[in-house]
Amino acid sequence: MKKKLKTNRLRLKDDELNIIEEYRGLKKAAEASGIDVDTVKHAWLKSDKASLFVKNPNFQVQKEKDFVEKLIKELDKHSPQYKKIRRKKSKSGHLMVLDPADIHIGKLCSRLETGQKYNSQIAVQRVLNGVQGILKSSNGFDIDMINFIGGNDILHIDSPKRQTTGGTPQDTDGMWYENFLVAKKLYVDVIELLLSISDIHFTFNPSNHDYISGFMLAQTIESHFRHCKNITFDNTMAHRKYFRYHNNLIGTTHGDGAKSADLPSLMAHESKDWTDCTKRYFYTHHVHHKTSKDFIGCTVESLRSPSTADTWHHKKGYTGAVEGVEAFIHHKVYGQIARLTHIF
Repeated sequence: MKKKLKTNRLRLKDDELNIIEEYRGLKKAAEASGIDVDTVKHAWLKSDKASLFVKNPNFQVQKEKDFVEKLIKELDKHSPQYKKIRRKKSKSGHLMVLDPADIHIGKLCSRLETGQKYNSQIAVQRVLNGVQGILKSSNGFDIDMINFIGGNDILHIDSPKRQTTGGTPQDTDGMWYENFLVAKKLYVDVIELLLSISDIHFTFNPSNHDYISGFMLAQTIESHFRHCKNITFDNTMAHRKYFRYHNNLIGTTHGDGAKSADLPSLMAHESKDWTDCTKRYFYTHHVHHKTSKDFIGCTVESLRSPSTADTWHHKKGYTGAVEGVEAFIHHKVYGQIARLTHIF
């Protein structure tokens, strides 16, 4: 007969066994929820009488490329299919720069205090009415491309504490997640409407109220339209974006960073199309009112906002600005030839 080998086994106390059982239960629950336990680096399990710090020997740092590919595959399951629209090439076409600036979905203005009312519902309705009004006014132009400018404080806050990215408290309407979904639906509705007119280039401008959530929203919109061949996206976090349309170079930025006087030289430094395009424009936001100035080699223009003055702005006397949604028509050769504004 073979002799049985004697082994020294560690005898665990009841509390320690309970912790192990808790770990096994958490592992089982994680796997049932679709969580890959190999992606968890460590865990700290605690009870009333003991604690256990557990390192995962199977943990591997996930490569950024693998993460992005996996994310795209997951989002791909929820992206609608859009049939490619084939359009006839236009010799006399124009570019429309459509820019609903500083929408501030989630902003709350009380008529009792400020004399004007503004909330998420009004914000959405104004943008929809403004875009439809712009399209109606542009009927006389042959539009073969739309540069739709997104971002620019599309959302009013960037924190569950009802604060901007920098921590400034705000008067708000609705929960942050509700407003995110409202903004998503608004962008989808507007883009689907614009696709009936022409192809679209979507430009995202990071901004100070929603520096984080605005970027997430832009990425969500790109994922939604990932199967649409009639739209392109520039959703990087660059603070200044450039788009070329024939002889036009269009620069956009939120307006809370570089000074307006520096934008022409920044365009010359940052854009390879500076010397090839003779008609150059920079559209800015943030200030909620109209400014326009011709600098050497470039025109810099700020846009109006559909939102009204809230408590803080009303108290400081920053009121009376024209509220509206704006767009600009650019000729292939002569540059900006028309401004279209839907006033509220």
